[in-house]
Order: sequence, then C-alpha cells, then structure tokens
Amino acid sequence: MQYKTGLRAYTSKRIEEIGSADILIGIPCFNNEKTIEHVIQMVTHGLATYYNDKRCVIVIADGGSTDDTREVAKEFQIKPWQEKIVSIYRGPGGKGTALRSVFESASRLKVKALAVVDSDLRSITPDWIQHLLDPVLSKDFQFVAPVYLRHKYDGTITNNIVYNLTRALYGKRIRQPIGGDFALSIDAARFYAEQDVWETDVARYGIDIWMTTNAITQNFRIGQSNLGVKIHDAKDPGQHLGPMFRQVLWTIFSLMERHESYWKGIRGSEAVELFGYEGYVEPEAVKVDANAMIEHFKTGYQQFSSLWKEIFCEHCFKEIVRCAESETKSFLLSTDSWVQILYELAATFHQWRVNRNKLIDLVTPLYYARVASFVRQSWEMSSAEAEELVEEQALKFEEHKDYLVKVWDEKSVHTEKT
Repeated sequence: MQYKTGLRAYTSKRIEEIGSADILIGIPCFNNEKTIEHVIQMVTHGLATYYNDKRCVIVIADGGSTDDTREVAKEFQIKPWQEKIVSIYRGPGGKGTALRSVFESASRLKVKALAVVDSDLRSITPDWIQHLLDPVLSKDFQFVAPVYLRHKYDGTITNNIVYNLTRALYGKRIRQPIGGDFALSIDAARFYAEQDVWETDVARYGIDIWMTTNAITQNFRIGQSNLGVKIHDAKDPGQHLGPMFRQVLWTIFSLMERHESYWKGIRGSEAVELFGYEGYVEPEAVKVDANAMIEHFKTGYQQFSSLWKEIFCEHCFKEIVRCAESETKSFLLSTDSWVQILYELAATFHQWRVNRNKLIDLVTPLYYARVASFVRQSWEMSSAEAEELVEEQALKFEEHKDYLVKVWDEKSVHTEKT
C-alpha cells in the first residue's frame, strides 16, 4: 500500500489549527515510556530558555508503542506558550516514516528551522536545542549533524564503517553520519519529504545515512554541532549490533550505486565546520566482550570460509585465515585488511544482483573480527586517545580510494560480460 503522507487526519487537523510556527522539534519514538518524559522536559526548557520569542511546536512521532509512551508524552506539561502534537505516524514501521511525518509537519507549518532528537536519550540538556538550531537560524546552514563525546566502544559501526566510508566516498568529515539528533532548514526538510524513498528499505533501516549522503550530494550547507556526552540505551557490540551492521551496510552500498558518478571523482576530504559544546568529559563506559566477538568470527569462518575465498582477493583471504588460526591474545585484523575487505565487499555487492542481503549476512562475522581488533588496539587508551586511532583508520580509507574504484570497475565489467 502506498501512503501519500505520513500524517494521520487528526494530526493534519492539529497542524491546521496551529497554522504556522518558527521552530519545530521532532521526537520519533517507539516503546520509550522510561525516557520520553525527560526528553520532552529538556526540549521544552531549551525552547523556553533560548527561543521564548518564537512560536514553537513539539511533535512526538510514535510508531504505535505498546507501552505507555504516548500517554506519558500527552500528560507531560510543556510551557503554556508552546504547542505539542502526539501522533502515531502513517506508513511502514520504522524511524524513516516517523521522520517523514516530522518533515511534513514542518513544511505545513512553514517553520524556519527544525531539529530532531532521539527518544531514548538520558544525557540531553536544554543546551542541545540551541546547539542544534542556532547554526540553521543564525548562520543559514541547511543540515547540522551531531558530534558527541562518546565512549570508545559506543558507536562501533560509526567508528569502523560509516565515518570511514562517508568521508572517503564523499569527501566530507562528518563525524556522526548516522547520529539520531540533527537540525535542518525548511528547504532541506521539504527536499527530504518529497523524495520517493518512504516505502523502501532505506526508510526502514537506513534513513540517517540516507539523509547525510543526500545532504552532501545536494550540496547543502553542512555544519556539525558538538552536543557533549551522549548517554542513551547503548548496546554491547557483541550482542546487538549484527542486525544494525547488515541494515546500515546495505543502505551505504545501495547509495554508492545511486551516487557512483559523484563519489568516483573525489579524493581526500575536507573538514566540516563545528559549533556547540567546547568542554570535554570522559563518557560513561560501555562494556564489551572482545573474546565473544572473536568466537563469533571463528564460528563464522568455519561456516563461510569457502565463500569468503570466492569473494575476496588472495591477499585478503590469507589475512582472514591468519586471524582464524591465531590465538585470542594475539588476535588482530589490521586496519589495512579491513579497508580492503570493505572495499571488495562494496564491489561484490555492486556485482551481485540477487541475494544481496545474504552477502551481507555472510560477512557479518568479519565485522566482529574488526571490532574485536579495535577493542584490543585501544584497550589501554582513553576515549580521546582512541579517537586518534579512528582518525588514522579514516585516513587509510581515503588513501586506498583508488583500490575501491579499481575493484568496483573490474567487478562491473565482469557483471556486464556475464
């Protein structure tokens, strides 16, 4: 079923009653009854502190929560001069549809700027609202991505995949390309709302990286805002991140095909202007079990090594074999090997026209190998020191960009011949 809008009739009516506004804050949520009140409280205080002369609307875009998320959101009292809409969005389940409803609401209210914040945040403060909105309202930025002070083991998909690929492919050093908290100008929100992705897997699984990639390829004025420490419902990479790895990688590779002519000509990268919080606090620790991840990898090797041998070049596969045969205490899948693995995987994804999800399932154990290696490399480091390791890794992705183009083109030719 095709949905022409993400808004239900009662939400549209509320928007009509409000008429227009200056600022909209969207909060996508699903079963967040424990955290939603705190997030709304910080949003309403932030708007009151920094934008009390503006007409402000808070939109809670719920995915049909089965707990009391909506009831808690409805009962919480915001400042009397602000408006609040609590709605269940229309369309396929997922954050993408929630954002569609937020973008459409902003467009109909003709706001000057909007921001979106996650509903599971425990560290959000009223300052976040200013840090996100100010670059849009005062400096004419169209897309503001977040920068967080995160523990070295929070955000392993970003640190080992998404930051590196986004930077190397598209030439912009956007540190959190899949951060859940961001701000937009109204023209950017309208552009996103009008795109034909809302019924697709991109909207279900990869909306954050889709937005960031489009912001770059559409030449939006992009800024970043440091929001300080991010504390949310963090997940142990060994336990929960396999599905996220598959979803994010599938989206990145799909976007690579769509924007091939854009990224192929880019070499190197440029910094993106940074605003916001200027202090430093050591973030709350995230526990990881590197040994369990190594076991995940070794089990995967026993199951899939014959297929990996077909997918990866001889040198790459030798490195994988070496890791599989090494003891836990000396385990290391090097950064150079990881770059090669990801680039060859992107080219293979491009070559395969069927069973692409299966391909990414097959290589998930290699992701565990890389995260375990990163954990081992950074075990004695502070989060700030580990950040330097992330930067070194990103530079290697840039330096090997020619290799990506080479294997991409070779596999494309092979596909045409077959």
